[in-house]
Amino acid sequence: MIPCSAGIATLSLTLCVMLAGGQQRTTTQTVSSAAPEFLWQSNVANELYQNPILPLDYSDPDVVAVGQDYYMTASSFNAAPGLPILHSTDLVNWQLINYALPQQFPVTHFATPQHGNGVWAPNIRFHDGLFWIFYPDPDFGIYVTTAKDPKGDWSEPKLILAGKGLIDPTPLWDDDGQAWLLHAWAKSRAGFNNVLSLRKMASDASRVSEQYEHVIDGNQLPGYRTLEGPKFYKRHGYYYIFAPAGGVETGWQSVFRAKQIQGPYEHRQVLHQGNTLINGPHQGAWVHTSENEDWFIHFQSRKAFGRIVHLQPMTWKNHWPVIGFTPSQDVVGEPVYRYRKPKTRILGIPFPQPSSDEFNQKTLGLQWQWNANSQPHWYQLEPQNSTLTLFGQPRIDNTGKNLWMTPSLLLQKNPALNYEVITQIDLNRSSDNAKGGLLLFGEDYAWIGIHPVQGKSHLVYVQCKGARVGCDEHLQDYGEINSGALELRYIMNSDATVIFSYRTSPNDSFTVIGEQFKAVRGRWVGAKVGLFNVLEQSSGNSQLVFDYIRFLPQPRDR
Repeated sequence: MIPCSAGIATLSLTLCVMLAGGQQRTTTQTVSSAAPEFLWQSNVANELYQNPILPLDYSDPDVVAVGQDYYMTASSFNAAPGLPILHSTDLVNWQLINYALPQQFPVTHFATPQHGNGVWAPNIRFHDGLFWIFYPDPDFGIYVTTAKDPKGDWSEPKLILAGKGLIDPTPLWDDDGQAWLLHAWAKSRAGFNNVLSLRKMASDASRVSEQYEHVIDGNQLPGYRTLEGPKFYKRHGYYYIFAPAGGVETGWQSVFRAKQIQGPYEHRQVLHQGNTLINGPHQGAWVHTSENEDWFIHFQSRKAFGRIVHLQPMTWKNHWPVIGFTPSQDVVGEPVYRYRKPKTRILGIPFPQPSSDEFNQKTLGLQWQWNANSQPHWYQLEPQNSTLTLFGQPRIDNTGKNLWMTPSLLLQKNPALNYEVITQIDLNRSSDNAKGGLLLFGEDYAWIGIHPVQGKSHLVYVQCKGARVGCDEHLQDYGEINSGALELRYIMNSDATVIFSYRTSPNDSFTVIGEQFKAVRGRWVGAKVGLFNVLEQSSGNSQLVFDYIRFLPQPRDR
């Protein structure tokens, strides 16, 4: 049999999949010629994939398998909406389909930015006909939300265990009907960490015991520090806890097992960086598929690019998991760069992650999140005109005049390790007192856009280094803009260096302005791409009208 091949044509996606029993199937999906371009593809020719499967900042990913479908969620910290829901049928190609939290809870608390707080590492499960997400807020405790359909509405989150420093919850419904909750601790709130604690829980998660037992103490294990992010499973009579240790940048994956749920637990390292360039590798999820295969999904910290997602093959040997590539007879695996795709009966369609937006829909695209819980009066979409209007909102300064504490920043994840992004401002419909534009946002940030000077819109380039600790913005004024439209662009390189430019006519070349900027991460997140409009005073009105935002895989002639 001649193997089928995967290719991408201008107007179609031709794909193949290996079915159970060795059968092959091809399919072609027609797409619009205006469809977004691939900034990154996890698909490789024929039956291979490459890591990362998601080059986006989906920190602390967890996955549940339900029949032929897989659903992923991840940390969202202070961003709103929160708790993203992604779907796949092959563990390689993922589509963002929903958020479990339209707003962060408590709603009033998250009306202002809470950088690094909010939704930490969640755990998604399917039990008793429901999808469950257990997630921690390190300042409030552990919440649970449920849904019958992950694409639909999720229940309002319920705080089931109050307390500071309770993080990384993972449930287990045992064979005898008893439910349990395992979690880690944040030293910044609890005063200690490096231990995993077990509590009894009601089967409907309505109650969690105040009594707990440290079933694993990393302080008693040589070399262990920052043991966290546990995932709780049961297989062939063993209780398993998958958990990373050693820190996000330099750590490894360990697995603990015991015949009794309270232990004692044996342990071993099962995945480390080894000879690869994939540092970490940090916490994730074991997935057992309907095709009787095992896989492990985890993240890798890439600093300014965030915590990106990898997929590793997994097998079992002597009731221990073996993850990734294992040199010689070593049981400690190393991450793979390329591997065969998981077997599947439902074709996984590669399609670009949502990034570009023509603003021709009635709602914001799922790629967008706000810097805090949003208000309806912050923006307006006009699909008939393909425009997004951002109405100027006051920023909340910390110790300096910068954007760090501005709730109304409209942001999305860095979509790839190398790309260009272009947005256009309609100056004819924008206010002369509008201040905003195209933003690359982190603890250092930079933006290019317009700034009012004596009632006129001036082109400016702005940098702010040390926003979290209160830097003032450094503004470079390039003079009045005398055109009806202004295109703003930056190019992101794989070393996180960034160059900003602009043009006032599609027939012109882009003009580079400002200094080369080095992107840096935010608080526990990667740098983000954003659009904004701020007021210098607490009152007044302004509007900034955007025609589109477009992401391309590389600069090209126009």
